[in-house]
Amino acid sequence: MEISQETKTRFKSPQQKVIVNIRYTSNWMANQQNAYMSKFDLTMPQFNILRILRGAKENGPISVNTVKERMIEKSPNTTRLMDKLIDKGLMERVRCESDRRIVYVMITDKGLDLLSEMDLSFETNNLLAAKLTDEEAEVLSGLLDKLRS
Repeated sequence: MEISQETKTRFKSPQQKVIVNIRYTSNWMANQQNAYMSKFDLTMPQFNILRILRGAKENGPISVNTVKERMIEKSPNTTRLMDKLIDKGLMERVRCESDRRIVYVMITDKGLDLLSEMDLSFETNNLLAAKLTDEEAEVLSGLLDKLRS
């Protein structure tokens, strides 16, 4: 449904319309993603942490600060989120051998298995892929990049 109809709003300009549409769509996507994540007993920020750790796996453990820097949604409670993932056995902390004050984190095999399961399930249920072609997704991504630059 068109954003004007969805929100029952007459927009003053195309720019106002696109801002409302981005915010509305962002909220809609967050709700869809949260529902999907709940099936795996994860939140989006927890998933984001696991995704970051999986990407860094080849290079070994990374620092907590590196994870914080790479987060999509910056959160002051990243350490608490990591504690929950550790409790679930999805990641672990590793102390630096040469400096015990430094703590690294890494994904566990259980965490990798969960992400693999989620990847497979996501591909099957991908709402975005069903609505946008690859070309449309590239155009939209480019426009969003332009908006942020």
